[in-house]
Amino acid sequence: MELREKQQKILEVAIELFKEKSYLGSSVRDLATKLNIKAASLYAHIRSKEEILEWICFGVAQNFFDELQNVKNTKLPPKEKLDLFIDKHLSIVLKNRDVTHIYSNEWKHLEERLGEFKELRKNYQQEVEQFIAEIYVAENWELKSPSFTTRFILHTLNNSYFWFKRNIESTEEINEEIKEKLLYGLLGNTK
Repeated sequence: MELREKQQKILEVAIELFKEKSYLGSSVRDLATKLNIKAASLYAHIRSKEEILEWICFGVAQNFFDELQNVKNTKLPPKEKLDLFIDKHLSIVLKNRDVTHIYSNEWKHLEERLGEFKELRKNYQQEVEQFIAEIYVAENWELKSPSFTTRFILHTLNNSYFWFKRNIESTEEINEEIKEKLLYGLLGNTK
């Protein structure tokens, strides 16, 4: 989804506002005040505050799907594909921690498209589960519970933004540390 220039500015300010006050604690009036315009003027650019939350949630979800497809389409060996998947997923999570926080914690406030979003999350988890199961089979690793393993990996990756200070510039160190802990915890020494 391509946002117009004014919508992009509204989104940027809304992210700051949602971070500061939460989605429910923010109003269109608060957003208009931060943008230095009248609340009624906002409706020329957005349907509602919920539309902004949709932009965030569906936008991040699309990024996850796109990167998963890119990883699946590589010709890398299975373990390297898993490493790449972790790198790509983490890069989305860590690229903008505020957006990730909103995506992870505020999605339940979607109303009109909540069912659609839940289905999207479920489909992503299923695709990741299938991807991981195929890697485990190819590597001859024991996989007792594909569903639990997938949920564990996704939960770890999606919440990694909590663990690192905001002033860390390089996500490479973060990626390596999480990858090492995650894979070591699931597989034993993978080196």
